[in-house]
Amino acid sequence: MTARISAADPAAAGAEDRLPPVRLAYDLPTWKEITHLLANLPVSLIGFVYVMSVLFTGATMTLTVIGFPLLAAGLMGSRQLGRLERARARALLGVRIEEPSPLPLRRTKGLFDRLWLVLKDPVGWRTVLYDFIRMPWGVLTFSVTLVSLFVLWPVLPFLARGMANVDRAMVRALLSPSDELERRIAELESDRGVVVDTAAADLRRIERDLHDGAQARLVNLAMGLGLAKEKLLEGQSDELVAAMVEEAHGEVKLALQELRDLARGIHPAVLTDRGLDAALSSVASRCTVPVRVTADLDARPAAAIEGIAYFTVSELLQNVSKHSGARSASVDVWRTEDRLLIQVWDDGRGGARLDGGTGMRGLSERLDAVDGLFVVDSPPGGPTTVTAELPWRDRTDGPGAGAAGRG
Repeated sequence: MTARISAADPAAAGAEDRLPPVRLAYDLPTWKEITHLLANLPVSLIGFVYVMSVLFTGATMTLTVIGFPLLAAGLMGSRQLGRLERARARALLGVRIEEPSPLPLRRTKGLFDRLWLVLKDPVGWRTVLYDFIRMPWGVLTFSVTLVSLFVLWPVLPFLARGMANVDRAMVRALLSPSDELERRIAELESDRGVVVDTAAADLRRIERDLHDGAQARLVNLAMGLGLAKEKLLEGQSDELVAAMVEEAHGEVKLALQELRDLARGIHPAVLTDRGLDAALSSVASRCTVPVRVTADLDARPAAAIEGIAYFTVSELLQNVSKHSGARSASVDVWRTEDRLLIQVWDDGRGGARLDGGTGMRGLSERLDAVDGLFVVDSPPGGPTTVTAELPWRDRTDGPGAGAAGRG
């Protein structure tokens, strides 16, 4: 609703009629655009000369042996020119464009494969096209901007904005990474690093658990049995030897329990034999909070997906036991088309965050590595709902390939 101003209130009427504050038409972004347009001529001249001298010479010499290597070297150089142009666009035009992923030259087997990889590089060829068509545009923008600085300066900001927008469009169209493929390659390289780091951390954890747990107990067991043997040979009393054997028997039981726990941490037998529902019920039974488990699966997913789902729920229930202060919790697992969804809920104190520690962040990185999602909804005071999503892959080998997820 529009407010009415009374004629008896001249101060309010004056406030309504007040003009907006004065500001400069030539602000900092405008001057950056003008600088970019004036620099177009020397930069486009360098690019055009490079394309015509190096690449044109290499293309015309492809009938000889040295033509293809020269053309490949020119394409590699054009990549560097594209890098400089993207940096100039970021600094002066505010265009944020990701750098293309480098060519995987180390994965090629020989010189011919490496040469062919460079020659078919789409990033290099699009940079060549950019440098080739920029020459007339650079002359035009330089001339119009320079003349407008002295003759048409009142409308120069509008002209600069229009020509700069054309530059932005050209940079985005020709100097951006190769759309979805480049983005996917970058994601896969990042995910591969996460998987390698996770596997290395798991190996260190297993080694540490074996060294500090079962191995230490087995050493104590060997020493205890050795002392019992010496006492028995020395003719010591049966009660003393029996006590030492009983102590060694206790060490054996503890070592076996630690080995079972370690094996369960690597890959539980119940998961292999009976599926995700039974394995999650086993994890829930060890939680200090009552947990209701519901698994609505008509088939078992691939072993790798099943294992990731199991360890995700296991870690989340450990967090519920240690940090939540909850009175009850629930685990729901179901399939929606080609996705496996997991939801873990508890009525605890809340406040869980992805940046709150390494546990949640590690789970998120593991799921990202397999095209999964990890979402935490945990307001202060609770409740906490953690939703994990994994790609569904059919189980094609191993026992129980067609068994239901309920086990």
